[in-house]
Amino acid sequence: MTVLDRMRLDDRVAIVTGAGRGLGRAMALAFADAGANVVCAARTLEQIEDTATEVRARGGRALAIPTDVTDVAQVNAMVERTVAEFGRIDVLIGNAGGRTKADNRPLHEIDDADWRHGIDTNLTSIVSSVRAVVPHMLRQGRGKILINASGLGLRGNRNLNMYCAGKAAAINLTRSLALTYGPQGIQVNALATGLFFQTEAAAARWSGGLYIPVGRSGSSWEIGPLALYLCSDAASGVNGAAVLIDGGGLAGGVAPVGFAPRIPLPGGSA
Repeated sequence: MTVLDRMRLDDRVAIVTGAGRGLGRAMALAFADAGANVVCAARTLEQIEDTATEVRARGGRALAIPTDVTDVAQVNAMVERTVAEFGRIDVLIGNAGGRTKADNRPLHEIDDADWRHGIDTNLTSIVSSVRAVVPHMLRQGRGKILINASGLGLRGNRNLNMYCAGKAAAINLTRSLALTYGPQGIQVNALATGLFFQTEAAAARWSGGLYIPVGRSGSSWEIGPLALYLCSDAASGVNGAAVLIDGGGLAGGVAPVGFAPRIPLPGGSA
């Protein structure tokens, strides 16, 4: 068996949350290229239907299941429907998440509801998804879980209170899950993603290497091969890792030289 053979996911079943656009869509399509059947989950039906259509065009079976990952009942229903359709779950990509409306405000201006929503979006949603799929993986004696935790789980950012806290917790949750389930054939890893933008205008702001040594933000297609590797037999020895894909942005430390000093501060010139 060759290395490329070990990266195939023929007939395996992968759930991808947040599959309607961006990195989630890119991972779903990469898995389809590797032979997987893909369950596309997100809140917007039109977007996940589009991803599912593309999965089918690449030769895989696909389900599009509208799911709000902050709603435990919807997550459980999505997993139950997956098992009813395919009979198994081999891979979970916990990708759904993001900044909420209350982010970009200082902590003293955030109420309890804002806090809970932000943490539910970026942490509790992962807990609910893992809790729902693990019993099926334990029965199979194998499984792969990949959590998209963000580079901001490893460093801070002004006022992104719930996002940074949730992503940091997701990374340490990954480690705890890896220790718990690794002996039972389930590998759990995290992606610490850097800046990935969906428009050229947004990407252009970060060109030139001020924060990213490679001189550009990431392209969505670049996430698929890494996710595929971590969820394939080729990575069976990788467990509990938080793998950076950020163009080297964190290589110089948690506050990269040349970046933090240039952020304007209230009442100052730096």
